[in-house]
Amino acid sequence: MSRSDTSRTDTSRTDTSRSDAPTLTTLPFEKALAELEDIVRRLERGDVPLEDSIAIYERGEALKKHCEALLKKAEARIEKITIGPDGQAAGTRPLDVES
Repeated sequence: MSRSDTSRTDTSRTDTSRSDAPTLTTLPFEKALAELEDIVRRLERGDVPLEDSIAIYERGEALKKHCEALLKKAEARIEKITIGPDGQAAGTRPLDVES
């Protein structure tokens, strides 16, 4: 591959990353995770050119942060069922994810 071919590939890869960035915020967890898993598989195979590896690694980092934020948001919505002295459900309270 000549240097001009590499530049063309890098430019198209960069343009793709830029156009994907705004849609990341609306990407559902399942799709973001599937894309992240695909990136990991591609990088583990080791057959991706260096420049492409860097671009997809950066996309993977963004997807990881997005997934973590979605999980944190979901955790905040989960409630823990409290049990009364009689052993029956007495109500709910926010889940304490730190303990």
